[in-house]
Amino acid sequence: MDKGWDRGGTGEYMNTNRHKKSIAVLLGSVLIAGSVMTVDGNVVTADAVSKSKSTYEQTGVPQVISRMSPSVVGIIGKVTPGSMNDVDDRYNLAHGTGVIWKSDGWIITNAHVVDGLSGITVVTSDGKSYKARAVHSDPKSDIALVKINAKSLKPAKFAASAQEAIVGETVVAIGTPISFSLRNSASVGVVSGLNRSVDGSYRLIQTDTAINPGNSGGPLVNLKGEVIGINSKKFAAVGIENMGFSIPAETVSYVANHLLKYGEVRRASLGLELEESWSAIVGLPSDDPLTVTKVRSGEARKAGIEDQDVLYAINGKRVYSVVDINERLKSFMPGQQVRLLMQRDGDIIEVTLKLSQDGAMAVEGGEGEFVNVKRK
Repeated sequence: MDKGWDRGGTGEYMNTNRHKKSIAVLLGSVLIAGSVMTVDGNVVTADAVSKSKSTYEQTGVPQVISRMSPSVVGIIGKVTPGSMNDVDDRYNLAHGTGVIWKSDGWIITNAHVVDGLSGITVVTSDGKSYKARAVHSDPKSDIALVKINAKSLKPAKFAASAQEAIVGETVVAIGTPISFSLRNSASVGVVSGLNRSVDGSYRLIQTDTAINPGNSGGPLVNLKGEVIGINSKKFAAVGIENMGFSIPAETVSYVANHLLKYGEVRRASLGLELEESWSAIVGLPSDDPLTVTKVRSGEARKAGIEDQDVLYAINGKRVYSVVDINERLKSFMPGQQVRLLMQRDGDIIEVTLKLSQDGAMAVEGGEGEFVNVKRK
């Protein structure tokens, strides 16, 4: 093909060089003079030409990425020998992502990013490196806090609640996928679903935004520039595409505030081993209650709760699964009281229960409310 030729929309070849110079001169004179002219029957102004070169007005994504990137950090460390991530390799490093929470150096990330790492280093978007001075981790929620000695950092803006998100709205994930050299990479997708219960203690946000190894701990951001979630996990298998999950902002706030104040999550528990219905386990619509299979705490025994009692509601709000219970109990502290609506031998009863601390009485599992699959 001769130089200067391109393929037109009809499959014919046309010479594009012939008109380039004259059109460029005409457009240049329009921009300089600020006047209006017609090119191929279309009115062209300086403002129109300027806007046509910009996608900012169309999506807002570039501004969101620009504003959020200074609040996103890379996290890297040495895998501790004997940990689940241990590999026989002299360059035995693992990395993830974090979000600046406080300007004085508190970083939010995933628990699975920092657990089992030593010599943790945080790298900010401007290339500065900081050694971690403290780490507080909560594996149950998969949230951790990392403290670095830094001042005047730019904290991210967190949404008060991810419940205001809309399925289908555009979101951006920023993180450190695959290689630490790819820090502050961005990907764009939508909110695919809310309140998902998938292999976790709390509800999650589902998104089709690309989340790759190393993105863990990074933000899921709406077009208002608010962090609505912390990217945590994805389904990865042949035939499965674009199924990532993020921890909602309200759960992140609950856990992070506990970690900052206590160094741990003082999580309230009913002190009961509970059995979910089969339909609840597989995700079918269900009104089935939960069944008590074991009374584990002294407080629950004092309240008179017995094996095979059936639990319907906490403080008047129905619960259908252990995730429902965990979500209800986020607003309570150990030692506070709740009212349980239960059934025993066909009779409906109300029990006042003093909440215990999750893990304080656990011998097997340590996951608070205990779940077995019940086939009905």
